[in-house]
Amino acid sequence: MKRYPQTILVSCEIPWDENQQLLEDVFRQEVRHTIEQGFRHVYVFGTAGEGYAVDTNRFRQIVRIFYEETRGPGVFAQVGVIGLSTANIIERIAIAWETGFRAFQISLPCWGALNDDEMLTFFKDVCGSFPEGKFLHYNLPRTKRLVTPADYRRIVDAVPNLVATKNTGTTIDNTGELICGTPELQHFLGEAMFPIGCLYGECSLLSSFGPTVPRKTQEFFEYGRTRQLDKLFAMHREYLDFVHDMLAPTRGEVRIDGAYDKMFVRLGGVDMPLRLLSPYQGFSEAVFEQCRNVLQGKYAEWAR
Repeated sequence: MKRYPQTILVSCEIPWDENQQLLEDVFRQEVRHTIEQGFRHVYVFGTAGEGYAVDTNRFRQIVRIFYEETRGPGVFAQVGVIGLSTANIIERIAIAWETGFRAFQISLPCWGALNDDEMLTFFKDVCGSFPEGKFLHYNLPRTKRLVTPADYRRIVDAVPNLVATKNTGTTIDNTGELICGTPELQHFLGEAMFPIGCLYGECSLLSSFGPTVPRKTQEFFEYGRTRQLDKLFAMHREYLDFVHDMLAPTRGEVRIDGAYDKMFVRLGGVDMPLRLLSPYQGFSEAVFEQCRNVLQGKYAEWAR
């Protein structure tokens, strides 16, 4: 059996004012809006949520507010923790644990690439410090080591409360290896690879565009969940075309993930500022308007 349910997972971004302080009312509105749109599995502090950039005071404040807004029935919330050491990561998990959270996203420390033994030690030490918690591994190249399907097999056998992974950079080949090699885990894939994952078995959707087009995203997921593969792959082409057209105004401007995701949230109806914490740069209002014109023009039916 899977250690975590099949679902859509959506990130909640953090709105900052001109002095890089939290806009609490906007953040609460965003979390409520996300849940009202039908997304019941939500998280804060991935890369898009600037988990790498917040200090401890901001972390405490945002975790407390996020907990208050996600305590309703049927809502499952996770806190992401990004750090340079096991000690730093455990310290922040402890803050979220004391607040009331029991599900967490973790990524490998990125100052130096971990070898095989160090990687396994990291998972044992972090997950083992909170044996009643549930952990999702956020697998990305920024950590200097990507965890392979074979690596996950070793980890699953040694760490019973690793329940899921988040992989957005897989190929067709290793997507199949990932899902078939560790069927106990729930593997969250992005919009581009989710249909491929569904060919191999149960998997879940990590949705960047859900806040912008919630109805279409839920339809896309349901085709995969119910294994209507003909409809899923027909819609896959439409979804990729949508993503390509929506992002056309941003091409040539390289930004960190949160710059894109804050635009997606704002396009979905929340008054989300585009600014990021120092030193990272969000997109301009002009670029945002061009993206909105694409959404309200060519994809007006998707935006309803």
